[in-house]
Amino acid sequence: MSNTTDKISAFATDFASSLASCFKILLLSKWNVKTPIVATSEELVILGNGPSLNDTIAKSSDFLESRRLMAVNFAGVTELFLTLRPEYYVLADPHFFNAIEQPNVAKLWSVLSKAVDWNMTLFLPASLSTKNSCYQSVVANSNITIIRYNLTPVEGFKYLERFAFACGLGMPRPRNVLIPSLMLALRMHYKTIYVAGADHSWTKTLSVDDQNHVVSIQPHFYKENEKERKRVDTEYMKYPLYKIMHSFYVAFKSYFIIEDFARSVKAKIWNITPSSFIDAFERKNIL
Repeated sequence: MSNTTDKISAFATDFASSLASCFKILLLSKWNVKTPIVATSEELVILGNGPSLNDTIAKSSDFLESRRLMAVNFAGVTELFLTLRPEYYVLADPHFFNAIEQPNVAKLWSVLSKAVDWNMTLFLPASLSTKNSCYQSVVANSNITIIRYNLTPVEGFKYLERFAFACGLGMPRPRNVLIPSLMLALRMHYKTIYVAGADHSWTKTLSVDDQNHVVSIQPHFYKENEKERKRVDTEYMKYPLYKIMHSFYVAFKSYFIIEDFARSVKAKIWNITPSSFIDAFERKNIL
């Protein structure tokens, strides 16, 4: 009896989630998004911004130079960006499009619009208006090809998830930029994908002060800008610990959904980040 009840409950949950996802796709997703297809023999390295990336770059330069690279978030404001010259760049967080007055954000768009002198594909959310000043700034750079993608979260029956993922209509809940980066890589038909600099060791630095403010130190491979650090600290203070822990749960669960989808399209995701907290992808030591 208990087993039957569990099955009914699971079906009801999947049905409700699927119905909600269908409405989200209809309301939020753009149906004309097109992702470039690459040769299946190509390999891609997604460069997260975790502190371990410094060691990976220092000790495995040959490995990185022989593969295509995808950068994310504030990588563009670092000196290494102009050295690595990644083929792809992914932005997802609304902060990058709505806070142009922030020094780091302004610097990022300046680099993308003026300093990128190689062919690079920039992935931006489909929901971003083409009239946005950030969008307009990079359109003028003939070296950059802009590709739009849907950030719509899709959950429910597995066949619905896989259909939406394959068509680019949605993805697992995009808690952070690594999730859309992985899904875009799979959409481009990369069959071998490496994840570097994805430490995800947030819980090591998580604490609560005497005013019940959640404190989270999130180091990156580059030196943290003081204003950006304060912005993140202030952002965390807005949420109680249980909501922050739940957001971590969402991210780590999304990786397992991505791993399942990768297997379904016969792709392999390797986690090459030393001591990474991501437990969904098989590890490989390249150092």
